Amino acid sequence: MSENIEKVSDIKAKKPKIPRQAMPQQDHIERRSNFNEVPLGYTPEMAVLEASRCIMCKKPKCIEGCPVEIDIPAFIKLIKEGQFEASARKIKEQNALPAICGRVCPQEEQCEIKCVVGIKQEPVAIGRLERFAADYEREKGKILLPDLPAPTGKKIAVVGSGPAGLTVAGELRLRGHEVTIFEALHKPGGVLIYGIPEFRLPKAIVMAEVDYVQQLGVKLVCNAVIGRYATVDDLLVDFDAVFLGTGAGLPYFMKIPGENLNGVYSANEYLTRSNLMKAYRFPEYDTPIAKSKKVAVLGGGNVAMDSARTAVRLGAEKVYIVYRRSKKEMPARIEEVERAEEEGVEFHLLENPLEILGDKDGWVRAMTNIRNELGEPDASGRRRPVPIPGSEYEMEVDTVVVAIGNGANPLVPATTPGLDTNKWGNIIADKETGATSKPGVYAGGDIVIGAATVILAMGAGKQAARAMHKYVMEKGSGL
Repeated sequence: MSENIEKVSDIKAKKPKIPRQAMPQQDHIERRSNFNEVPLGYTPEMAVLEASRCIMCKKPKCIEGCPVEIDIPAFIKLIKEGQFEASARKIKEQNALPAICGRVCPQEEQCEIKCVVGIKQEPVAIGRLERFAADYEREKGKILLPDLPAPTGKKIAVVGSGPAGLTVAGELRLRGHEVTIFEALHKPGGVLIYGIPEFRLPKAIVMAEVDYVQQLGVKLVCNAVIGRYATVDDLLVDFDAVFLGTGAGLPYFMKIPGENLNGVYSANEYLTRSNLMKAYRFPEYDTPIAKSKKVAVLGGGNVAMDSARTAVRLGAEKVYIVYRRSKKEMPARIEEVERAEEEGVEFHLLENPLEILGDKDGWVRAMTNIRNELGEPDASGRRRPVPIPGSEYEMEVDTVVVAIGNGANPLVPATTPGLDTNKWGNIIADKETGATSKPGVYAGGDIVIGAATVILAMGAGKQAARAMHKYVMEKGSGL
């Protein structure tokens, strides 16, 4: 294999154009009936070939697009040279969760969109290379822990073990602080565990990344609902600072007739049952989930795609995405939409549900939809859907999954005097530091900006960690 890598690494970017390397994946028919990961990852030879497409810009724009500031050309150069373990360690200088980010982050909207190669060709597959390096290091058992500085004697509490919380914890541990994460659920990982399906983000990958953070010395307390187990003020008695990374776990609904019928789920519940509670393996695991025949998923984001593709794997005969705009306006990643289509999900675009209809026993039997046309752009910049009078029709379904977004869980703000929130219930925090209105309390991720991406939450975590380090080191020093 090393001989092959050496041969491939001799290829120069100035030679005939090398096409972007497609990632092998499960056959679309086969994967409909299993929860195994769909993309299979690059081989070493493919990774080296893809890495050779990078032209090593003197002023790389890709780094500007990375919320966690990874030195992208440096880690790609190491892959090109066949130094895979060193590449993973280069990434981890800025990102403790590379195997996760390489799978679920929208690189096409961040680092890759700024790739200079992408001006005339497809951009370098930065995310796929990040995944390759992280997977190689883990699978070869070559994970090394960085040297830790001397203890500072400062103690930090982190509420929530999602991407923002894990990032803050890792960053502050690397600065010598004692860090404890408090997680409400019985397993760590936050949305990475309960929200993203196994076929897109294997839970073994999440647990390996969490384990890395724990190996750094971060303590983890599960089944600890802050606001009930203890309040933020309680934590401030024992800790020098607190970070709130509780996410956006309060589901939104359509507020249409019939949403209280049996067979209507929030995407949160539907995915949590399957992902965290392993309902797809019932009765081996205790949690059951509806075995539906015809499922309608309302929404056009990644969560809607995850829900629809989960329904396919749970054996539904028909799965529909009902989205009020056209495909062009869908916020989901293009590759997730394409995979859903490959797996047989039917897209009912430019449609809106008006009512969910039930049978005599209170179970969903159908849904009344109305067709739309696109009008002028609204506040989001996307063209506004306008209902077409008289276009109503009835869609036969037995399950409806509402995937139109989530808001902030009110528990922590409600039990924390002096913590300011906005009209949507999100915690108000400084954009640069994550500092809240309450001294010593910082926040970041979805609890601040609303439901967004994993990498944006991690970026907020890095910013907050810098500010918290400065705060606790100056605390009591008279500065």
